[in-house]
Amino acid sequence: LALNPWDVVLCISGTIISCENAIVVVVIFYTPTFRAPMFLLIGSLATADLLAGLGLILHFAFVYFIPSEAVSLLTVGLLVTSFTASVSSLLTITIDRYRSLYNALTYYSERTVTRTYIMLILTWGASICYGLLPIMGWNCLKDPSACSIVKPLTKNHLIILSVSFFMVFAVMLQLYVQICKIVCRHAHQIAVQRHFLASSHYVTTRKGIATLAVILGTFASCWLPFAIYCLLGDYSYPALYTYVTLLPATYNSMINPVIYAFRNQEIQKVLWTVCCGCFSSTMPFRSRSPSDV
Repeated sequence: LALNPWDVVLCISGTIISCENAIVVVVIFYTPTFRAPMFLLIGSLATADLLAGLGLILHFAFVYFIPSEAVSLLTVGLLVTSFTASVSSLLTITIDRYRSLYNALTYYSERTVTRTYIMLILTWGASICYGLLPIMGWNCLKDPSACSIVKPLTKNHLIILSVSFFMVFAVMLQLYVQICKIVCRHAHQIAVQRHFLASSHYVTTRKGIATLAVILGTFASCWLPFAIYCLLGDYSYPALYTYVTLLPATYNSMINPVIYAFRNQEIQKVLWTVCCGCFSSTMPFRSRSPSDV
């Protein structure tokens, strides 16, 4: 089988994604102070992206070194599960940020922890179900005409995944609009209480909105091309189109650790102490609100 340069690029992307997110998973798992809902959700996102990176590497290895239909179904199922969990984890993080602002007084309670675990169970339960579908028989191995742009997934399966993505994106967009309104209202109240100048209020509000715009814009620019092509594309279309739209989607898993983990001050402190060789799992940290991340 001739080596496809696009597959090599995807494998390299998977390696980078795996290394980045493995660092986040290890830091969160081995630091007892990182058990707040915010860190649980970041850990879920990092775990999903880590599995996505490993899935890309395994897919490359099995296609070129151990070609098998059964193994192909397993790797595709892993990729569907991991990418679905990644997108769903982004939604849970958005919901958590919204709740930390909208219900600031009751956010730090046992009920919040319970709701976080429920969101995680639903996220991974639905993701695993989506990933098991091709393994359980919903594939196009015996009927090539039913194939989608991503073999061996069927066209109908990919349409369901795409529609689910658009629903998630719509909810995230609505939540971030509400978050922007709350941020603007809070900035105005702080400016009035502390007698800040209007320019200071404007700068604070602009920074908050700019951060949210970068987060949502990155997510949209990475996933929208592939999601749209999944609806419009056909198995007879050149594979080049699939690679061109799929590659940016994988970049989202590469960017997620930077946006959601490495920008967090507590995680930065742990990483710095590890680099300095003075890591202590009992190091005290100041708890921050998800809205600060």
